[in-house]
Amino acid sequence: MNTHLPIATPPWTGLGKELESACRKAIYDFSLFDGSEPIAIALSGGKDSLSLLFLLHSLRGRGFPLFNLIAIHVGGEFSCGAGVDERFLSAICKELGVPFIERTSNKKREELECYSCSRERRKLIFDAAKDHGARIVAFGHHRDDSAQTLLLNLLHKAEFAANLPKVPMHHYGVTIVRPLIYISEEQLREFAKHYGFLRISCQCPVGQDSKRKQVDRLIRLLEESFPHARSNLARAGLLYGSDKARTPS
Repeated sequence: MNTHLPIATPPWTGLGKELESACRKAIYDFSLFDGSEPIAIALSGGKDSLSLLFLLHSLRGRGFPLFNLIAIHVGGEFSCGAGVDERFLSAICKELGVPFIERTSNKKREELECYSCSRERRKLIFDAAKDHGARIVAFGHHRDDSAQTLLLNLLHKAEFAANLPKVPMHHYGVTIVRPLIYISEEQLREFAKHYGFLRISCQCPVGQDSKRKQVDRLIRLLEESFPHARSNLARAGLLYGSDKARTPS
């Protein structure tokens, strides 16, 4: 491996073993994929998506067939990702032998809004995945994202709806999977720090005080009185929460 690139591969540290085990468990528990079809990874360049890339790459041929991975990165003038140079991500993917596909968002500053931006980025990712033969698209959403989504939907729309580990997007002809659904953000942060790929997160000028950020602050307040609030919200979401994405989009 190129020692100048922060690439995480086995043999793992104790934390790496823990994360790989949690990733495997999610794949098995929710039948995320059969291990043979190509899998596209939505690669923003943040700690979550890079951790997902490294973990899925490490599983190939180790209890799973040697499935193909494809990394898809959406760039543009504004980004809700980590603001990482595409050449850096491309070099990591090249070292791993993973095709790196770029797409561009044309959103302008006056058009930035979380919901519409998310939909545009997803469509770009879905179309690129299908163009390269992948019908499974893996996102780096983790346990804490699911807890935030549950509380956000409950307070904003009176819906008990969290992130689902597996979501068929019938209209787009792909299926979203979330192999990190059992893993906390703090675990991913420590993993990224250990291997040297921890970067600044959101670079979007309107995303720093989004509803999701506000909900995260609310969960932090709840944790002062209920230390397990975040993990319990995420667990309740998996047990009882449904997602709007259950229905064809």
